[in-house]
Amino acid sequence: MDSAANRGLVLRSHTGAAYRFDPGALCLELLPTGGPGPFSRYEVLHEPADLATWAERSRLTPTPDLRITDGEVADARRLRNALFRAAAARTRNEPPTPSDLDVINDAAAHAPLAPAIKTDGTRHWAGTGDGTQLLATIARDAVDLLTGPLAPRIRVCAAEDCHLIYVDTSRPGRRRWCSMEHCGNRHKVRALRTRRFEEG
Repeated sequence: MDSAANRGLVLRSHTGAAYRFDPGALCLELLPTGGPGPFSRYEVLHEPADLATWAERSRLTPTPDLRITDGEVADARRLRNALFRAAAARTRNEPPTPSDLDVINDAAAHAPLAPAIKTDGTRHWAGTGDGTQLLATIARDAVDLLTGPLAPRIRVCAAEDCHLIYVDTSRPGRRRWCSMEHCGNRHKVRALRTRRFEEG
């Protein structure tokens, strides 16, 4: 992404309105692609092209050249579901389950994508990566997040009907919404209506 202002994913609400969601970490960017249990209805990772498209939209800069197999897409869904449960547990101050940690640790144990510098001084990725390297990069980011100083700032959006998970990287640490454009704005509109009703 070009700047912090443009960082994050462009998501669509149930009404079709587009809004930007910055979860604050690479690993958390994988969560909106679906999830375990009831979140499986949002699944978008069906084939290698889907995972490559996600990588293109993620905060990996520049986009890596990837060759992804069907098996690696299944591994991505498995890692994503484990990350989803582990991050959600952290929002409740609960420890992740050993089985979810095993999935994250197993993915992190592989070699990640290798960054390199071109002769013109710009960053790129060395060679063509595969899905396993992509997942290792994501899993290592998850290990850093879940064991680092920002772990207590992993949160779920305060809107009752939103389950997006993010890490609050703001200086004051008072972020409540997945996006001020979306849930934050909906809250403001509801609060204004309630105030007008009470005053009327």
